Amino acid sequence: MSGVIEQQDEAASPCSLVRLQCSICRTNSMNWNSVYRLVKQIPRGRVATYGQIARVLRLRGGARSAGRAMAACPSGHGIPWHRVVGAGGRLLLREPNIALQRKLLESEGLQVAEKRIQNFSAHTWRPNKADASGASGAKISFFAAEKPSLGKTLRKTQLAPHERNVL
Repeated sequence: MSGVIEQQDEAASPCSLVRLQCSICRTNSMNWNSVYRLVKQIPRGRVATYGQIARVLRLRGGARSAGRAMAACPSGHGIPWHRVVGAGGRLLLREPNIALQRKLLESEGLQVAEKRIQNFSAHTWRPNKADASGASGAKISFFAAEKPSLGKTLRKTQLAPHERNVL
């Protein structure tokens, strides 16, 4: 962390107060703007999971980091926070926020039973290359971020059809 400290009074005694001016020149390490840009691209009637957001943006903490970003979501900026849900379409917020999320999702045509979106796979948003590059600045696709690590060896027959052409 670099900073500039200026001392106002050269002849200050050791017991007197000295006015300091400090300016921090470091950028915020918890800048969630890429997450918010991606979430803004989720269309009405569609949802994405915290894990999807984390994979697309390659967030270090995975779904938990995406959850922290959404918890810190600023209000009044048009970020559709209610369109980000847990794995399998689960609503993970607590009351009273979950009631608001449920109403907002239902107003967009999604059916919510208990704390889960009905027919979740039909309403899941899958960003394409243009969506991911617009959010993070890097040109990656959603499915490219799901490649198995080098430590795992998978045959193409073990993968779903949409994953086979990625390897």
